[in-house]
Amino acid sequence: MGVIRHVVCAMSGGVDSSVAALILKKRGYNVTGVFMKNWDSLDESGVCTTEKDCEDAYRVCQSLDIPFHQVSYVKEYWQEVFSNLLKEYEKGRTPNPDIICNKHIKFNHFYKYAITTLGGDAMATGHYARTSQEDEEVFQQTRKTLPLVLFRNRFEFRNPVRMYKGADLFKDQTFFLSQISQDALRQTLFPLAGLTKEFVKKMAAEAGFHHVLQKKESMGICFIGERNFENFLLEYLEPKPGNFVSIEDGSVMGTHKGWFTLTLGQRARIGGLKDACFVVDKDIVTGDVFVAPSTNHPSLFRDTMKTDRFHWLTMDPPPELARNKTMECSFRFIHQMPLIPCTVTLNMDGSVWISLLHTVRALTPGQFAVLYKGDECLGSGKIIQLGPSEFTIQRGRECSAAAMQLRKEKQNPEPVR
Repeated sequence: MGVIRHVVCAMSGGVDSSVAALILKKRGYNVTGVFMKNWDSLDESGVCTTEKDCEDAYRVCQSLDIPFHQVSYVKEYWQEVFSNLLKEYEKGRTPNPDIICNKHIKFNHFYKYAITTLGGDAMATGHYARTSQEDEEVFQQTRKTLPLVLFRNRFEFRNPVRMYKGADLFKDQTFFLSQISQDALRQTLFPLAGLTKEFVKKMAAEAGFHHVLQKKESMGICFIGERNFENFLLEYLEPKPGNFVSIEDGSVMGTHKGWFTLTLGQRARIGGLKDACFVVDKDIVTGDVFVAPSTNHPSLFRDTMKTDRFHWLTMDPPPELARNKTMECSFRFIHQMPLIPCTVTLNMDGSVWISLLHTVRALTPGQFAVLYKGDECLGSGKIIQLGPSEFTIQRGRECSAAAMQLRKEKQNPEPVR
């Protein structure tokens, strides 16, 4: 009889992680369920479901007759995710805490806890994603002392593990996993890889997990939940009032409480205006937030951006990009948005410029540019700089045309009559 493998499954109290644990148990593994507490509900007056989620996860583990543990990463979440989020907002950016949380908490601290502290042969999550490994290949990864650094040298793995979209393309969550380490990816199972959400719900119903089936899908910030985000931010950041300024003529349209409460593309709440205005740019030096009079104004559309040092899930950088300095692939910066063909250009410092086949609305600094080749997720980089908008290019052309006309008039003055 073969060795029975020990898999540590992250349990959120939701339907996906519950079914992931169920599948692992059915495969004959020794499964341990672990609930992570990453946000201290005692600090918040808002709605927080941490205790209810923990209870739900415990009930699933009881039903499956598997051990249940709780682990707290409140301090780590504050230091490595939430503090980063506040700093990004102060810089005028709009961060994605779910991607950062997966990178630092679930696939770093929890991964080390699962493998080292609990002695797991692998960890598992309820994400809709798949890798290039079969289960047995995951278990064959040699157990070694885990590195203190998040990411390894690109030459250390000869056959890096690749990450692909899950079978349910609507639920696919590779976008949120685009910053995790190769180490963690090599020792992670995704039991829902080949399943659709509807089938997962069906499995949950058949297993009697009715208490998790009745829950609403979580749509708020990772581990913080759904709440009025402007008020939430203002609990932690000093209000910095400024003006709403028209991008078209520079006129002051109204005032705001702080640029960090606003993100590109959103409707600006300006009292007394008959028509809606939309945020198109921010100046964190003056505090001005620029607005345009329509949701599809040309100042919201761009086709180029620069990232910080790009995180490649496999080879850093991919051989094609290292060889040619450019590469064709596909891009998205919002989960579930249609992929856009693009050209990636590698910079000396590991950052990249991304040029899209067509313009896209509200490209946002602080969000992550996630790249794909076919079904494979290549990795991601944080957007730190935007190329010119259609409006800026249009204005530039108009200025050039006017300057040219002026030169012509000077060179060929009309004769005095």
